[in-house]
Amino acid sequence: MKNSLTYILLVCFCISCSGNKKIKKPENLMSKNQMVNVLIDMSFLTSAKGINKTKIEENGIVPESYVYAKHNIDSLQFIESNAYYTYNLKEYQDIINRVTDSLNKLRDEYNVLAEEDEKEKKKQDSIKRSKRKNKGFLLDDSQALMNKD
Repeated sequence: MKNSLTYILLVCFCISCSGNKKIKKPENLMSKNQMVNVLIDMSFLTSAKGINKTKIEENGIVPESYVYAKHNIDSLQFIESNAYYTYNLKEYQDIINRVTDSLNKLRDEYNVLAEEDEKEKKKQDSIKRSKRKNKGFLLDDSQALMNKD
């Protein structure tokens, strides 16, 4: 019984693997650079959609359609290009690495800007507190002068 089950599984595995056909290069294949840019934008919009889904929906924005229009492509072109690159793993890995590197670089730049904003906010808060203290000090002095009279 075990031998027949093993034989059946082996035949099923061979049949399922033999059906893989090499994907032909589409006529309207997106360049690697264009694919990287599209995937970066899709990552942004997916993140935004997760955070502010209601605002995106209220403004009638369909993230995928926005990305397609921005890059002057259609969904079929993206699907065919994505299928081609995913079949060619070395090329797709290069694309994914570039997307990851770009997103990490943008995240680092954002963190630097956020730190600078936080420092500026602390500086402005300090200035406001200083002005309030000085204003309070001046009021105390003027009240003291008024009480002398």
